[in-house]
Amino acid sequence: MNKQDVLKKAAAQAAIEFTLSRVCKSSIIGIGTGSTANHFIDLLAKCHQNFLGTVASSKISENRLRTNGIKVLDPNDVSELRIYIDGADEINSELKVIKGGGGALTQEKIICAMAKEFLCIADDSKWVKRLGKFPLPIEVIPMARNKVARELVLMGANPIWRQKFLTDNGNDIIDAHGLWPIENPGALETEINQISGVVTNGIFAKNSPDTVFIASPNQITTHIRQDKT
Repeated sequence: MNKQDVLKKAAAQAAIEFTLSRVCKSSIIGIGTGSTANHFIDLLAKCHQNFLGTVASSKISENRLRTNGIKVLDPNDVSELRIYIDGADEINSELKVIKGGGGALTQEKIICAMAKEFLCIADDSKWVKRLGKFPLPIEVIPMARNKVARELVLMGANPIWRQKFLTDNGNDIIDAHGLWPIENPGALETEINQISGVVTNGIFAKNSPDTVFIASPNQITTHIRQDKT
């Protein structure tokens, strides 16, 4: 296991302890997608008797959960989640996040919106002063891909189609390079989402995490959203 994976696993372990302090046997947990979420899923298998089940943000996470013996529920059969746990591609000090490197950003936003609490976990390489060096993932309806790309160019982005990749919803992903620094994540999230053909983009400003755990070599740092304190 390389250094980054060690840190991801450490963040996931901290998230397990945090989650168990929040749930009861009737609770349902939302699970994200990606390498850090995978560590969380593997650790969650040891304590699945402490909650009722999960809702997954992707087929990949759903399969991993089931392989670990963890019950997975249909989101349409669930009215509310106690907590949603996921990783991030970038996090800034205001706890605004870019997600979607794994292509599950739409489902992640839906599940995040269903949850009472959003816990984001990451290694310290994801902690940044300003968002945007990581290319911003944007899920688009296939017939609108070129139209959306042209509008992104007008916004100063260099849009790259993620070829040979379809989301679980059957849509395309455009990765918008060159947006760094994103000075106002909330405004940009809204502006891009208003482009016809965009399903959603990977900025989580409106649905930012309530709590973030950042794992560095010597410690786990906890960050709490200011309006939650």
